[in-house]
Amino acid sequence: MTPLKLIVGLGNPGTEYAATRHNAGFWYVEALARQYGIALKTESRFQGLVGKGNVEGQEIRLLLPTTFMNRSGQSVMPLVKFFQLLPAEVLIAHDELALDSGTIRLKTGGGHAGHNGLRDIVPHLGQEFHRLRIGIGHPGHKDKVTGHVLGKAPIAEQRRIDDAIAAAQSLTPSLVKGDIAKAMNQLNGFKSEV
Repeated sequence: MTPLKLIVGLGNPGTEYAATRHNAGFWYVEALARQYGIALKTESRFQGLVGKGNVEGQEIRLLLPTTFMNRSGQSVMPLVKFFQLLPAEVLIAHDELALDSGTIRLKTGGGHAGHNGLRDIVPHLGQEFHRLRIGIGHPGHKDKVTGHVLGKAPIAEQRRIDDAIAAAQSLTPSLVKGDIAKAMNQLNGFKSEV
């Protein structure tokens, strides 16, 4: 079991994007920062908001890239290189079109599956990092995807997304300790009932 050292939330910076579905990764990391009292501060050398704290006795860094989604690697990679992190020590949380709202999946490895944030990270970090895939549902047609991910979820849908994020939060201690299998077993069957 390899403990995590970095949790990254993907999203777009700025108030106009804060409530959009594409920022689901941000929401998870912001929730962790609140839960564990980790202050997120601008670090220009890492092009993002960075915080360091203690989660269940494990030192962890949180990162919210401020580069916009399709340039996420420009934030993640300098931090990974500076702290000499292995891909297995990194968890990246992101929105996932292929999953219904209110569901969440944890996986290790794989390609970018068309996600622009991952597309910018995988060529530099490789594929063997962990991903927390937060379901936002698919609008039904590829022409509607941009409007969907950059749109705000209706209240009922947002509640389901928040519920899934809370489930992931509750399993963060297992994740941080490197017990990925335990977290997968519990998270990958989760479906919000709200």
